[in-house]
Amino acid sequence: MDALLSINGLAYEAGGRRILDGLSLDIAPGEVHALLGTNGTGKSTLAFIMMGLSGYAPTAGAIRFAGREISASMPIHERARLGITLAWQEPVRFEGITVEAYLGISGRRAGSPAKALALVGLDPERYLARMVDRTLSGGERKRIELAAVYAQGPRLAILDEPDSGIDMLSLGDVKRVISAFGEGDSSALVITHREEIALMADAASHLCFGRIVCTGTPSRVAEYYKERRCLSCMSKECEHV
Repeated sequence: MDALLSINGLAYEAGGRRILDGLSLDIAPGEVHALLGTNGTGKSTLAFIMMGLSGYAPTAGAIRFAGREISASMPIHERARLGITLAWQEPVRFEGITVEAYLGISGRRAGSPAKALALVGLDPERYLARMVDRTLSGGERKRIELAAVYAQGPRLAILDEPDSGIDMLSLGDVKRVISAFGEGDSSALVITHREEIALMADAASHLCFGRIVCTGTPSRVAEYYKERRCLSCMSKECEHV
């Protein structure tokens, strides 16, 4: 099966420092792929490059999505039109509209937005009419952000630290929404520094100092990550476990 997303030899430099160093990664249609790594290894930088944020043009390498090369000049809205969506690590900061209206923006999935809210553990009857404002907690905002991305029905959802701002008792809700992104031919890239989140995926890769040093089953990659979470992984060659 051809990859939905194929990244080859991606490099990125900023402030005289190489943040991504020849990174290569494939994600198949319908696959939930976890990108596991400690803070500062380039995980969010990769997400910003994939989404085409200003100031994040790669210095080398190529990204292909659904058989089409994504050039550095392709704007965010064009990438979104192709079906790529990014759920930010920080909770939604949109204010002044109802939750229902927020979830309805570009919503394409059937049953949205009520289904999307239920998926992330929020009661639609209680939240659809709520205003997106400071009365919502950080955890509620984070859930609404995840629900909004799901409602869009992206072909590839990039979930940057999806459990950020959500208490440990809600990891079951996080698992449910991550699994939902892999329905049909939709795929997800789950960016995380926690092994327990990576274990929710179909496949995983360990990113260390800008390179993929290990790719395989989530359990094997999580163990590799746990054992090598140190500076010595800088010298490791790519391993498939």
